[in-house]
Amino acid sequence: MIDALVIGAGPAGLMAAETLTRAGRQVVLAEGKPSAARKFLMAGKSGLNLTKIEPQATFYAQYHEAEPWLAPMLDAFGPKQVQGWAGSLGQELFTGSTGRVFPVVMKASPLLRAWMGRMQVDLRTRWHWQGWEGDGFVFDTSEGRQVLHPKVTVLALGGASWARLGSDGAWAPWLQEKGVEITPFEPANMGFDVAWSAHMAAHFGAPVKNAALIAGDERHRGEFVISARGLEGGGIYTVSRALRDGAPLTLDLLPDLTAEEVAARLSRPRGKDSLANFLRKTLRLTGARLALLQEFGRPLPEGPALASVIKGLPVPHQGPRPMDEAISTAGGVARVALDDGLMLRAVPGVFCAGEMLDWEAPTGGYLITACLATGKWAGQHAARWADP
Repeated sequence: MIDALVIGAGPAGLMAAETLTRAGRQVVLAEGKPSAARKFLMAGKSGLNLTKIEPQATFYAQYHEAEPWLAPMLDAFGPKQVQGWAGSLGQELFTGSTGRVFPVVMKASPLLRAWMGRMQVDLRTRWHWQGWEGDGFVFDTSEGRQVLHPKVTVLALGGASWARLGSDGAWAPWLQEKGVEITPFEPANMGFDVAWSAHMAAHFGAPVKNAALIAGDERHRGEFVISARGLEGGGIYTVSRALRDGAPLTLDLLPDLTAEEVAARLSRPRGKDSLANFLRKTLRLTGARLALLQEFGRPLPEGPALASVIKGLPVPHQGPRPMDEAISTAGGVARVALDDGLMLRAVPGVFCAGEMLDWEAPTGGYLITACLATGKWAGQHAARWADP
């Protein structure tokens, strides 16, 4: 018998473990990988966007139908608290022009080292959870098979993307065998396959800036990248949920001009200029944006009629990239399977947190904030349940 067990040493699991220790519990933290928070460290390579400063209603709306469920947890540990937590770990922060909050060092490793350094837990790496044996948690370890019998447990096992970093969704059947409702996994914040023609190879790796992406009723401006496989990057991730659910993708290649303004410029005499030179001179349409217009807009109409194509360029795609490449996943432990403290109704004394819960959000600080918030919430309620 052990006091408290946390399985999964990502942001949600680490927050749950620290919360339990602060409540006086002795915590064993089991992690399948050789070290903690590998996906967190990978996210930190691009700057570690911890949270975002914007009106609360705007922030909460990014969690879609999960907003009412997550709202109390975000009230308790939202953007303001995330900044205070990072500051308590000695991390100086800055807020970008879009409201996104980053450590000044633009890396995750200093924060993680400080966090692990102050955490009073028994971290056991290369401990691979294999499900239950009766009420015991079975692990495959370098010392052989181990079975733990905790008083209380928090599962923070991640979703079903980036299996090499520890999030593989292998836990779902074990919970289902216990009667836990699981919503099927789907990719979230992912790229989309595109069958490019040969001439696009020259633009692979090129960023597309100053364009708006339109998916159904959603319209967002954001940079994305043309890759050999298709379209990737933050801009496409923002509309990926709508595209996954069947909305068509359209690009506005000149979002700062109205269709009438574009048409007026296209009405100017072209002279002996090629179309490419004419578009460069009159609309500053060059590089990757021009390549996309030629890829998807041909045969291009002449004169002002071209404005409607530039302002609404249909982009055919072959669907999402494989789920294991997605930044995150939708699906997981269903809301109905949990009580208000994130305890499994079918398995009393076992709580869940992080991306293994059925919610999704875009990149931009929303994912990490909710992982930390749900980890703290689960840790607090687990501590109370263990010591009523």
